[in-house]
Amino acid sequence: MPRLAFLLRPGWLVLALVVIAFTYLCFMVLAPWQLGKNTQTSRANQQIEDSLNTPPVPLRTLLPQQDSSASSAQWRRVTATGQYLPDVQVLARLRVVEGSPMFEVLTPFVVDGGPTVLVDRGYVRPEPGSHVPPIPRAPAQTVTITARLRDSEPMVPDKDPFSRDGFDQVYSIHIPQIASLAGVPLAGSYLQLVENQPGGLGVVGVPHLDAGPFLSYGIQWILFGILAPIGLSYFAYSEIRARRDEKQPARPAEAPMTVEEKLADRYGQRR
Repeated sequence: MPRLAFLLRPGWLVLALVVIAFTYLCFMVLAPWQLGKNTQTSRANQQIEDSLNTPPVPLRTLLPQQDSSASSAQWRRVTATGQYLPDVQVLARLRVVEGSPMFEVLTPFVVDGGPTVLVDRGYVRPEPGSHVPPIPRAPAQTVTITARLRDSEPMVPDKDPFSRDGFDQVYSIHIPQIASLAGVPLAGSYLQLVENQPGGLGVVGVPHLDAGPFLSYGIQWILFGILAPIGLSYFAYSEIRARRDEKQPARPAEAPMTVEEKLADRYGQRR
């Protein structure tokens, strides 16, 4: 036990607490955070892949009522017949398409016999000074559209909607906020038009299928959490060995041989 007394010194106690805290963060915070992001990314990639390989289905099979949402079917292609509300338009600003800032044009769409759903008609490029360019109106007649289901986005903190160039503008496609702003009840998921659709503008494509580095990062944090206490144990063991060696008595040095002993040893070997 006296050999372990040094572990109770303030320096070692602080080091041990740091290692324990780091190990806790690795296993309980950092690794789960990265592995959770990997799970979310893998789920989104699977939904995108399924949407590319699955034929469109009628919108009402996934959004049968006004308060319906379909987060489990995000990116799924659907078809809907109904009418745009062309006089109600909201712009999502500061959207990035192919590396450039854009406006995305949002217009409600009343589905025949179904809910009213928000439609992302696509993007338009801003004019100098981030002004809104001329935007073609959505058709007023009954049309059939094909689009991808999308989840409502979270609100951007401290960024309130505002009006500019004759359009209400928002910083995210947060459906409850847009419904309140437009004065139109909207379903819980929105639609993103695919190419060559009535009322369509610049097509917002699907993200690239990329799992990202989250799995490897999660594994790295787990390894760090394992290695940290092992390293502390190794340093403690090395310290104990060093202290044990210091306390052992030194071996007496052998007395040097005299000239007579050297001669006797030499001639004795010859015999």
